[in-house]
Amino acid sequence: MSFTLAKINIEVWSDIACPFCYIAKHHFEKALEQFAHKDKVELEWKAYQLNPNVPEDTHRESLIDSFVREKGMSKQQAEGLFANVVNMAKQTGLDFQMNKVIVANTINAHRLSHFAKSKSKKVQNDIEELLFRAYFTEGKNMNDKDTLIKIGINGGLDQQELENLFNSHDFADKVISDIQEAGVFGITSVPFFVFNRKYAVSGAQPSDSFLDMLNKVYND
Repeated sequence: MSFTLAKINIEVWSDIACPFCYIAKHHFEKALEQFAHKDKVELEWKAYQLNPNVPEDTHRESLIDSFVREKGMSKQQAEGLFANVVNMAKQTGLDFQMNKVIVANTINAHRLSHFAKSKSKKVQNDIEELLFRAYFTEGKNMNDKDTLIKIGINGGLDQQELENLFNSHDFADKVISDIQEAGVFGITSVPFFVFNRKYAVSGAQPSDSFLDMLNKVYND
């Protein structure tokens, strides 16, 4: 007698303004490449906002200038603060340009991600990669709707549907629901990976840790 193994469902609470979320995404993908049963894995991105109080218009303030203003530190101190995360990203093959990063409210980026998920979870994963890259490497304003439309088009989404999305409040309820669910689960930091609603991995863990968890869930 044979049976078909159910999917390994992985939900990831994340914010595209979180550097460790981007790093963790690549650590996980490296682990997935080594996982013998990767065809059984289904990944879904969930919205989380590190700072939901960021205003609609930040006047293109840089992340470093924001730290200088809010923390009372010098620009050199702020740059030093980000040096470790830049090096960590580099070891993962990512090019963080922290001097270019623009502070932005991420709710519209999360709405785009949810719209992409309505097409497929693979499309959502592709869009997440483009959003992270636009924020951390290209210095794009992630609350600018024209910018988000271009990202969506680059991810294979329809331009008219994207324009309709950003002329409405569609999928905002999905974003809010994700954030509320994070509160129910007691999630206070991201990234937060949940495997089959049974196991969790928090933070930008090494690829080996993700691979160990994948094997554990599969063997269970």
